[in-house]
Amino acid sequence: MEAIQNLVGLARKNEGLVGAAFFVAGFVFDMAAVGRIDSWHVIVQQAAYLALATAILLQLLKEEGTESLLPEGVGRLKRWYIEYRLPIVSFLLGTLLNMYTLFFFKSSSLLVSFGFMGVLVLLLFANEAKNLKFLGLTLRFTMLGLCFLCFAAAVVPVFLGSTGLAVFLVSLLAGCVPLAAVALWAGRASPEIHARVRRQVLVPLGTVLVVFLGFYYFRLVPPVPLSIPYMGIYHKVEKSGNAYFLSHERPAWKWWHNGDQDFLAQPGDRVYVYFRIFSPSRFADQVLVRWHREEPGRGWTLQDTIPIKITGGREEGFRGYGFKSRYEAGDWKVQVETTDGREIGRIYFKLENAPEAPRDFQTQLD
Repeated sequence: MEAIQNLVGLARKNEGLVGAAFFVAGFVFDMAAVGRIDSWHVIVQQAAYLALATAILLQLLKEEGTESLLPEGVGRLKRWYIEYRLPIVSFLLGTLLNMYTLFFFKSSSLLVSFGFMGVLVLLLFANEAKNLKFLGLTLRFTMLGLCFLCFAAAVVPVFLGSTGLAVFLVSLLAGCVPLAAVALWAGRASPEIHARVRRQVLVPLGTVLVVFLGFYYFRLVPPVPLSIPYMGIYHKVEKSGNAYFLSHERPAWKWWHNGDQDFLAQPGDRVYVYFRIFSPSRFADQVLVRWHREEPGRGWTLQDTIPIKITGGREEGFRGYGFKSRYEAGDWKVQVETTDGREIGRIYFKLENAPEAPRDFQTQLD
């Protein structure tokens, strides 16, 4: 008993560190526990959390500035709800933002999505920060608006089976309309809160929408629901039945490389890029494989673009590859992008010319 009391006392003294540890642990747990983005269970869970958070926040907005004392005769369940509804909202919004951070983390390279993910992570911390409580409902409606837009950006492409500018704009519309409609209805039903609805719900929603469009313009919104779980560089890729045979000469000690990221090109060699793209069931779209070479004084210069059609549904991801026969020695990168220019994944490799000589290729089965 004394040990438990000492542990509780230690936790109270280090509340900030404990909170951060639980945040990181929860994030890692969700990485393993959150299901597929196109799972009906995951979609329904998000919709339910959004609806519940919206209902509670609008109720809090209506009661803002009124007497906070509980009336006499209130039942235990209602008393518990009134006492804990704000922490419930924090839990709902935190869970949703955590989920979208994971979805977007999986859907693009970290370098590209860092800015957008950084906003989500900051809001996750803001949701727990005590020194930001003065922002009150405005901050929570801002987070709620972002959650609606993230939900639509993830779910609309699943139902339409494609990505692109038109799909993204439809998703923004689908994300804005429900919250704006409910807020306007609440303002008309209770005229005394109409000004607060505009100031604390509609203005934050509009701000989030503009920020979302800005991130999309600079191609920083990850292309959910697509993701690349694997990408590698090889000397040869051959398909036989339902299997792909990947040939490389990577030494065993370079275990962190995917294939021949140090590529020794003998005369007549082709450079192959192989990847797996996860996409939902009934998904049919096209991606672009772009080859770039770093040139002195010019930076990364586009050398070639190869369109590849993909279909969804396979748990391990749609398997595809492209190759390049004409190349020069130097530093290279290959990016896989959507047709509207959003990056799904990238890989770097160094290419050196080598004289013709016997080689011992290893074969990797996928």
